[in-house]
Amino acid sequence: MDVDGANKRVFQRLGRPSTDTKQQKVCYHWRAGKCNKHPCHFLHRELPPPLPSTTNGMSSKRPHGFADDSGFPGPPRRSPNFNSASTWGRARGGGVVAGDSFSLLTQLEGHQKVVSAIALPSGSDKLYTGGKDETVRIWDCQSGQCALVINLGGEVGCMISEGPWVFVGIPNFVKAWNTQTSTELSLSGPVGQVYALVVGNDLLFAGTQDGSILAWKFNAATNCFEPVVSRKDHSLAVISLVVGANRLYSGSMDHTIRVWNLETLQCVQTLTEHTSVVMSVLCWDQFLLSCSLDKTIKVWVANETGNLEVTYSHSEEHGLLTLCGMHDLQAKPILLCSCNDNSVRLYDLPSFSERGKIFAKEEVRAIQTGPGGIFFTGVGTGEVKVWKWSTEPITSVQ
Repeated sequence: MDVDGANKRVFQRLGRPSTDTKQQKVCYHWRAGKCNKHPCHFLHRELPPPLPSTTNGMSSKRPHGFADDSGFPGPPRRSPNFNSASTWGRARGGGVVAGDSFSLLTQLEGHQKVVSAIALPSGSDKLYTGGKDETVRIWDCQSGQCALVINLGGEVGCMISEGPWVFVGIPNFVKAWNTQTSTELSLSGPVGQVYALVVGNDLLFAGTQDGSILAWKFNAATNCFEPVVSRKDHSLAVISLVVGANRLYSGSMDHTIRVWNLETLQCVQTLTEHTSVVMSVLCWDQFLLSCSLDKTIKVWVANETGNLEVTYSHSEEHGLLTLCGMHDLQAKPILLCSCNDNSVRLYDLPSFSERGKIFAKEEVRAIQTGPGGIFFTGVGTGEVKVWKWSTEPITSVQ
């Protein structure tokens, strides 16, 4: 079998998606919530905003969808994806089909321990993966081969990309690499492992083992990140962060989610409905989603006073590890959720009807989306698996 040739064909699909929207039109009936055509010749999603110009600094601008919708949080409102909060959990359509419309393309082998983080910088032809083996591996998306191994001297707790920057959380430091200028920086200040990183309001935030949230701001004149603030309101480690509109959300081992005002960097609300570690938080449209080792996914929405409250709670048989959101090739919103039974569940939103399951030999600790319906899973055995949504149903998953 020509493995190298197969990998090359697979990874050639990872190019940057086209941004030409001149010939694209949004379905009028879909906007009104009445389109029943499948397939429909028009888009069942809003056109993305123009991409910001690329600079050597950071930009917190993202396409509409996950993690940074400008309408969240706020009073509940109607949207094309979620007609009302009451639609959560109402499964519609046919039954569950394992592996419905997605399949395994290939897997990348090299890490010796758990793959804990995956990042695919926008416009780059390189995939970054980090693991508990204290390395970051950089993979060439054209050949599928590992182009570089970076030994960090500490376990990788998290990794994100923002503009040209790749940020890696390790014990007591955040490593910052500029993929355009090859600048390498080490940001000091964290105490213990850095479990979570996110960018918002032109600030880089880190969640750390001692319960702190630290923030840095990039100074273009000095080409460095300057510390802005450090908060320690959580009593245990901060292991998940997400930004939505003018809020930062932090999930912690102390079982709480804290809501922070991005302008003042003050905590404005503490959510206490989870009964175990909050492993992951995700913003989708005007909703906040959170998962926990208490075996639940909770959906939060802002009430009339602006405070978040649970509008739906989805229960699983096992503890939940991480959430990731994407759209399939029909632009349907999909939630990917890894469980500590070594599986990843895929759900339609907002119905939570199951689209499929992915089974692994060990826990999946990292999930990352890519362009063109591609997504990646990082497995406890050290492999990175590459998956692809299909236009036709797939009957099984290998």
